[in-house]
Amino acid sequence: MITQKIFSSVIDSQQLSFKLKSTGIERELLHQVPQASGFASIISGIRRCGKSTLQLQIKKQFFPTEGLFLNFEDPRLAGIESSDLERLYTEIIARKTKVLFFDEIQIVKGWEIFVNQLLREEFLVYITGSNASLLSKELGTHLTGRHFSTELFPFSYLEFLKFKKLNPNEDSFKEYAQKGGMPDYLRTNYNKYLNDLFDDILIRDIAIRYNIRDVNSLRQLAVYLLSNIGNLASANSLKGMFGIKSSTTILDYFSYLKDAYLIEFVPLYDYSLKKQLRNPQKIYVLDLGIYHQNKIAFSPNEGHILENIVYLQLRRLGKEVFYFQGNGECDFIATDRGMPNELYQVCAEINSLNIDREVNGLFEAMIYFNKTEAYIITQNQTDIFKKDNLTIKAIPAWQWIIK
Repeated sequence: MITQKIFSSVIDSQQLSFKLKSTGIERELLHQVPQASGFASIISGIRRCGKSTLQLQIKKQFFPTEGLFLNFEDPRLAGIESSDLERLYTEIIARKTKVLFFDEIQIVKGWEIFVNQLLREEFLVYITGSNASLLSKELGTHLTGRHFSTELFPFSYLEFLKFKKLNPNEDSFKEYAQKGGMPDYLRTNYNKYLNDLFDDILIRDIAIRYNIRDVNSLRQLAVYLLSNIGNLASANSLKGMFGIKSSTTILDYFSYLKDAYLIEFVPLYDYSLKKQLRNPQKIYVLDLGIYHQNKIAFSPNEGHILENIVYLQLRRLGKEVFYFQGNGECDFIATDRGMPNELYQVCAEINSLNIDREVNGLFEAMIYFNKTEAYIITQNQTDIFKKDNLTIKAIPAWQWIIK
């Protein structure tokens, strides 16, 4: 049981820490997070990507004189139950604010009913969480039509430049590709931080929440997927590896890794949903710093690293992403509301050995989707390729991101 006095003490100490915390660089999402009384604004993303800092930026920008912050992972709130939320409600009313910032509230069973009560009383509630599934499941059940959802990613290339005080060019882009965008890692440059974060996500966000006993098999699978960004994977092809005998279990692990924002899976574009589900999916990671510090791979892998950056940028722009497979392959089909909109091939270096494969695969996709323009994202090359009325523009990745 958590008494009202404990809630009061925790809120006071957290409020002080919250106010003293550095707001850091302004996140690109700051002015895009929806807000309206009677609605919950959900901010989800990988652990330690800056969600609570974004909350602080929102408070200082839009609510400088009010607002209550509470992180439910505070050890003093260990064992909190839904019945305790009545005393929290009493404490909130006593503080006379209508703006609430809740961090990781989904660890409390019945949280969505509590939040729904607050929304009916016209509170504005900001909620952050590091597990997409746990948030969306409860939201869909109890908060349908009364919430907005926003995904926060680690720093983009532009945010990285601002944080590091660098100029946009090929050198700074290479540094970004090596270090990724986790704020605390960029601040400390302590490599073990990313090893510990990787384990923290596997244990706290997956193993404990889903009652997984064989954590070693989960870790081996996660490291394997992490080490194979840009490659195809399926549950059937991995069945029997790492001591996991069931493809159903592997599919569950895929889902857990995705919901924890650690690994992403890009499906084949097909008008048949069954074919999308049946075909292998391409693997990407949410942060390249985590990739570099936890992978088991010894090749530079520049092409797939570049692919990963392009994928993340498309996701930041709100695109749903697929790959295309015909006689050739196109790396990314970016869609808006389910409709194919932009086509991208990614190639670190276009040369005599790969030019036909890269260009022809993209031309094939352009004809299939009836598009007259597409892009090849490169490390440092600029070029134009034409065929009939079709135009492919090759552009360095750092220039494409900032344009």
